[in-house]
Amino acid sequence: MTVQALLRPVDRQQADIRTELAGFAQFGAPTRIETSGGIDYYINEFWTARQRQAARLHEISYRACFKPQLPAFFIDRLTRPGDVVYDPFMGRGTTLVEAALRGRVPFGNDINPLSRTMTAPRLNTPHLDDVFSRLRQIPWQEFTSIAHEELLTFYHPGTLALIEGLRGWLLRRKAEGLGDALDEWIAMVSVNRLTGHSPGFFSVYTLPPNQAASVQSQRRINEARGQTPPFRDVADLIARKSKVLLSDGPVSADRSLILTGQANSTSRIAEGEVALTVTSPPFLDIVDYEADNWLRCWFLGIDPGGVPISRHRKLEDWQGFVSAVLAELTRVTRPGGHIAFEVGEVRNGSVRLEEAVVAAAAGLPLDPLGVMVNQQDFTKTSNCWGIANNARGTNTNRIVLFRRQG
Repeated sequence: MTVQALLRPVDRQQADIRTELAGFAQFGAPTRIETSGGIDYYINEFWTARQRQAARLHEISYRACFKPQLPAFFIDRLTRPGDVVYDPFMGRGTTLVEAALRGRVPFGNDINPLSRTMTAPRLNTPHLDDVFSRLRQIPWQEFTSIAHEELLTFYHPGTLALIEGLRGWLLRRKAEGLGDALDEWIAMVSVNRLTGHSPGFFSVYTLPPNQAASVQSQRRINEARGQTPPFRDVADLIARKSKVLLSDGPVSADRSLILTGQANSTSRIAEGEVALTVTSPPFLDIVDYEADNWLRCWFLGIDPGGVPISRHRKLEDWQGFVSAVLAELTRVTRPGGHIAFEVGEVRNGSVRLEEAVVAAAAGLPLDPLGVMVNQQDFTKTSNCWGIANNARGTNTNRIVLFRRQG
């Protein structure tokens, strides 16, 4: 079936979002509409690029994640308070946290158990005084030994002893059934302070926090910079980061659901329970999640090699994977509900994943409403096709928008 054959006449509700996209001019420029392969592309800057426009609670690093403004755009327009908003590839939990902040019910799933650690504590945040109290209760003075000397490439011996001691303390409490929400918060903050490129992290200068260097790579960085890991006060850095994350006030999701499993098999979500899905699947073999997160997984006691994250080198394999996910999303989405499927750009724009996503919906009761292209930092050569769209200074998101029939 061709892409053109998948496009159906839209009803009034469908036309509303298309009309809004077409008339959008909040940042001064009108939307440009182009058509390719029977798909309408709505091209504009639909949200600001300024990170500080988002809640501080989002300031958690993770590779290949979209900005909070993306799910916020759709949550505000396509849902009401109390509706379920879902992300089957939740990563750091951006969609879920934004849903909770906006009074929606956050549902999420990810095959990587690291995602639960990064997301769950931010759906029901602790009081800062309670975090400080728990940090004082941790027996830091007992943490003096080191078992992983290879990590001294990242850490001062005193810092590494504190990290290893905290890791063991948290894992023991969890194994003994003593772990609680405060432990989960401290673990979440800790994995996001393990490595980075400023004194706000536990480590010496290294790669940005969303991409852990290997031990060998860090040795080369240290040699090139002539640096030695300085001592870092682990408890103090956890406290400081917690203060930043909680600075906008508490978040409390009365109801939520987080799953750890395959996105095409989510039996705990009822048929028609979801109003809106905002997600971004693994792209075509461009992010090595295992290599990027090996240190975080070590801290949490997770074997990264045992996490079956989907990676596809061939477009047809990726399209088959997306088709299975869309079939499950069709099951859990209520009639009239929406799916916003962000695919970005790969291979210098030579592969249009949005076309593969539309084709993957063949035979499903989903109406493709078009592709929303969010462009920022425009250049004179900027357009939504090919390499010119990947020129320096241009940043885009491509979101395929579907509406569930019925």
